[in-house]
Amino acid sequence: MVEIGSEGPTRMWLAQAQKGNQQGFAELYEHIAPSLHTWAYLRIRPEQSAHLDPADLVQEVWLRAWRQIGSFEGDGSYFRFWIFRIAKNVLLEAVRRGQKSKGAGGPSTRLKQANNQLDPATAVSQKVARDESLGLFRDQVDLLDPDERKLVLHCGLEGLPHAQVAERLDLSSEAVTKRWQRLRARLAHSELPQYLLA
Repeated sequence: MVEIGSEGPTRMWLAQAQKGNQQGFAELYEHIAPSLHTWAYLRIRPEQSAHLDPADLVQEVWLRAWRQIGSFEGDGSYFRFWIFRIAKNVLLEAVRRGQKSKGAGGPSTRLKQANNQLDPATAVSQKVARDESLGLFRDQVDLLDPDERKLVLHCGLEGLPHAQVAERLDLSSEAVTKRWQRLRARLAHSELPQYLLA
């Protein structure tokens, strides 16, 4: 996996996507989709899982990001932050609707109706959903205490600056940095997929 935000491939794919090249966007998206799927799984509360599916959420993010990629400003290092901001909006809207994402009118249906050329989103979502290493990672994160889970979500998956995470968790930026370094080191020793993290 190529890390989203790394120089080289990310910048190249981003430039291609902003010129309307769907393959460039597909490459970008394929590398961020595992992190998005993991994020969605961790953010969707048990009581919401009956009507919210991480795979459907990821597909809806795909569609919106493709529609908005021309307006993206910044280089590849900001792509993760940008795509997770879209994901947060999609999740908030889905929670507000409180309706099942699958079936008529859900994100999957709208995605196919919007543009059959975006069917790779379905393939990527299915591939990610079957990835056993992602399931092991999610299981590991489920065992963490609530504050550590928030660090994984905000620092690891979303890639937020530590100052912003500090505000959310009512900690100092230095405390967030130290706690995240220790937690990331622990996760690294677990031999779980590190490419998920920013």
